[in-house]
Amino acid sequence: MSAKAPDQPTEPSATYKPNPTLKRVERGFEGVLFNSRWLMAPFYFGLVVSLAVLLFKFCAVLWEFIVHAAGAKESDIILGALSLIDLSLTGNLILIVVFSGYENFVSKIDPAGHPDWPEWMTKVNFGGLKQKLLASIVAISAIQVLKAFMNIDTNFDPTKLGWLVGVHLAFVFSAVMLAISDRWGGGDHGGE
Repeated sequence: MSAKAPDQPTEPSATYKPNPTLKRVERGFEGVLFNSRWLMAPFYFGLVVSLAVLLFKFCAVLWEFIVHAAGAKESDIILGALSLIDLSLTGNLILIVVFSGYENFVSKIDPAGHPDWPEWMTKVNFGGLKQKLLASIVAISAIQVLKAFMNIDTNFDPTKLGWLVGVHLAFVFSAVMLAISDRWGGGDHGGE
């Protein structure tokens, strides 16, 4: 290792000076990317509209359930109740997607001033959203399988029943694998 002689001139250190034009282009591009999240807002509004349509369907099924309740068999009452539960779970699924998606991808929701605001709506992160969505899908799938079993006397189709059970088991397996991967990955569990 040789030392430089003190009389030799040292090279000036090269300092990086970003190009101001490129920096403005970069900031502009980042601004466009960041603001593009608002393109998701119409999707969430569309889901709110689908929730209104689902409410209409729920009311129609409820009315039919009430009108036919007096002369219905016990299994028909159970099937009617399962249909109402199925529609309710689907509505819950839509709400989870709307609130969590908006909160995670578009803008924070300020629950101040809303004393009845459910606490989970501002605490569900993307990992928690996946778990809640899959749990809702598994529950909806289970109700479809249960409805098919309740109807087995009047409408038995072994192929359809096999597909329903197979798809349900695939959803259950997916939910279990997601939970295991979140646990192994050290991810938080629903933001809760």
